[in-house]
Amino acid sequence: MDKSKLAEIEAKIPRGKVRTRFAPSPTGYMHVGGLRTALYAYLLAKKDNGTFILRIEDTDTARFVEGATEVIINTLNNTGLRYDEGPDVGGPVAPYTQSERLDLYKPCAELLCEKEAAYYCFCDPKDDEESGFELKDDPCRVLPFEASKCRADADEPFVIRMKAPREGETTVTDVVFGEVTIQNKTLDDMVLLKRDGYPTYNFANVIDDHFMGITHVVRGSEYISSAPKYNLLYEAFGWEIPEYITVSQIMRDAQNKFSKRHGDPTYDDLLNQGYLQDAILNYIALLGWSPGGENEMFTLKELLEAFDVSGISKSPAIFDFDKLNHFNSEYIRAMAPEAFAEIARPYICSIIKNESISIDAVARLLQPRCEKLSDIPEKIDFIESLPNYDTELYVHKKSKTDRVISRDMLIAAENAFKSIADWTVEAIHDKLISLALELEVKNATLMWPVRIAAAGKAVTPGGAVEICFILGREETLKRIKAGIEKLT
Repeated sequence: MDKSKLAEIEAKIPRGKVRTRFAPSPTGYMHVGGLRTALYAYLLAKKDNGTFILRIEDTDTARFVEGATEVIINTLNNTGLRYDEGPDVGGPVAPYTQSERLDLYKPCAELLCEKEAAYYCFCDPKDDEESGFELKDDPCRVLPFEASKCRADADEPFVIRMKAPREGETTVTDVVFGEVTIQNKTLDDMVLLKRDGYPTYNFANVIDDHFMGITHVVRGSEYISSAPKYNLLYEAFGWEIPEYITVSQIMRDAQNKFSKRHGDPTYDDLLNQGYLQDAILNYIALLGWSPGGENEMFTLKELLEAFDVSGISKSPAIFDFDKLNHFNSEYIRAMAPEAFAEIARPYICSIIKNESISIDAVARLLQPRCEKLSDIPEKIDFIESLPNYDTELYVHKKSKTDRVISRDMLIAAENAFKSIADWTVEAIHDKLISLALELEVKNATLMWPVRIAAAGKAVTPGGAVEICFILGREETLKRIKAGIEKLT
């Protein structure tokens, strides 16, 4: 690309409104922290009737995973974080995939060389990496531009490095962290353009953010140490510096970062573990941001109304699974019964193969007692087949039952159940209540052994009445008879 065309690209930049971006690398899955960044960038843009952009940063070929871009796009679409511009929807500053923008980075880097804000470096290739470069004077730093340009034009291998100032200091202003000042003498001459012509991550970020008109940059706190270098690049080009909104790290605990590398779940993992999409998004929004007030349950539309960057905290956020479980259970209980039955069906049917069992009835039993969908199989395994249980389960102090009392209760219940004409929840309930009155025992004294005989478990979703109804008359009587035999 001729550098004269940079002015043409500059002219296409939309101006006059907030423009934010989510710029992930396609590495195969969506990090929880990445989704939070996307959410905050989306809310920040939409709060001000601005533009939310998706940019795919795929220039790190070593980490590229085939199909990962589709994962990112599907995740954003499914969570409702619809971007206005992006790889699959286009926009005024296309393309939105870095590997399709390679002809932009070299002329920008060369322009910095002409401005003496960068230089061609012909040293050992081991110094090409962005990390691990020792802070020392590079002999190529003092080469005259014309001589360096001639060597580069003669196809001598080179990288282009930023010429970091050796004196003074650089101050970065961040909406969350305030002013961060660094002594320039601590900055290295980071690589901008590698030998293969690919830009480094930091350089491509600055170039793309400028030419896409990004006004507000939302990113993780791990990038705050790079921000002074970004500012120096913006200043060298004479470009306006965007507002930085730095979000704190998400931690597994007080010492360890929440990380896929350490076995912590990604967004897709959380879905597979039975968490609802809306509950995850709601919970992630609160990892490092406080809405103020007591309410913490928000739809995406409500988040849009409540979100304000002033609520973003500097402190790291601890990922609390107990709190996520609470959120998820609240979302499950708030669902329409038909909607819950639909999403619970695959989990129920993975265990229950008996076609006579009502899936909807099982779903109704589970909905008020389920924290996450993946808990369902373990909760209902007894419905498909009665486990081999110990009669010790019949001994329950609070219900005033032991093995002898439980056997008497089951014999009475067996006879009472045989007389029920219409096997409904109401009929089963009324029959057991009247039977307890007739036997002059507490309801629990009768209900406990009936539930143990029907389920073979001490903990079940629902009580004796609901379980017996779902099992049906024939299976219930069969299990009660088996319980009587165990206690005989």
